Amino acid sequence: MNMQSLRPLFGALALAATLATPVLAAPAMDPATESSLKTLLAGPQRGSANKVRDDYRHPLETLKFFGLTENMAVLEVAPGGGWWKEFLEPLLKAKGRYVGANFKASSEPVEPGSMDMVLTFRNIHNWMGGGSAKGMFDVMYKSLKPGGYLGVEEHRGLTTVEQDPKAASGYVREDYAIKLIESAGFKLVARSDINANPKDTKDYPKGVWTLPPNYAEGDKDRGKFTAIGESDRFTLLFQKPAR
Repeated sequence: MNMQSLRPLFGALALAATLATPVLAAPAMDPATESSLKTLLAGPQRGSANKVRDDYRHPLETLKFFGLTENMAVLEVAPGGGWWKEFLEPLLKAKGRYVGANFKASSEPVEPGSMDMVLTFRNIHNWMGGGSAKGMFDVMYKSLKPGGYLGVEEHRGLTTVEQDPKAASGYVREDYAIKLIESAGFKLVARSDINANPKDTKDYPKGVWTLPPNYAEGDKDRGKFTAIGESDRFTLLFQKPAR
């Protein structure tokens, strides 16, 4: 059999290989979800102090980047004071599901394979400090349906500084975080600078907590830190492969 007669076979094999390879793609927020979210972000259920932080946290833009829709089952890991819960829970109440959970890496807060999306905001450094970061992402991976998404935001560390495995400053290198999360089985889909802040020099004696809203230095240089604003943050979207 000559090479010319083999070409159709090679073409068929290449097509089959392409079709068998899962394609990673970001979901898209639909207009109805976006409209509802805008209404909730301006709603009276939110604390006034929380609304002020929208300029730094970019909730609409961040959730649009993640592709959240109002019919999803969403797990927010370590929701803290509930800043995101104020609008995520009512957004998902009618057609989807919101679960906010604090848990240890050894536990499972929801049924395995039951969630469409997992979200976590500025928590990786805490888990690194406690030595549980890999285990936490393992649990998140198990909680997602095949093809489900993980949205992550974290204080971005300098690439010129070796990563402290305990992240004592609160900053985490983006490349370090990607490697950590992909070690749990996730695949990176997209990254965004929605929450970037080039004014953040990341060299403060008291770490990221020097900046607002914490002001770890108290009134010392408060004006300077107010002018910098909240931390520089990376925003990443991952997917659990469909197969």
